[in-house]
Amino acid sequence: MARFEVEGQSLSLKFTLLERLGGLRSGACIPLAQVASIDRVDDPWRVLEGMRVGTGIPWVIVLGTMLRGGGNDVVAVYGDKPAVVVTLRPGARWQRLIATVDDPDSVVDTLRRAAGR
Repeated sequence: MARFEVEGQSLSLKFTLLERLGGLRSGACIPLAQVASIDRVDDPWRVLEGMRVGTGIPWVIVLGTMLRGGGNDVVAVYGDKPAVVVTLRPGARWQRLIATVDDPDSVVDTLRRAAGR
């Protein structure tokens, strides 16, 4: 399962080897200063929009990049599990990083502390 990691002043969404193959990318890395908000969503399928580049089976899995007007998202979403949504400031390379994680509340707290929120 993909994971968020803070390294110095950077936030990374790191994909596993299989996610890299299915998502056609290795994840994403952005400066923490580009983070606008960090939230938990119970149903990540409701926030996904756009055309997918990568692997996707509706309500089962989506890996890769969602191309959409206003900015693209990097995603790793599985089943009916909650996810973490990191929304980035205008001008960032992507608009959002969205990933299903094992303990979303803990991940949100950790990322908010690291981003000074």
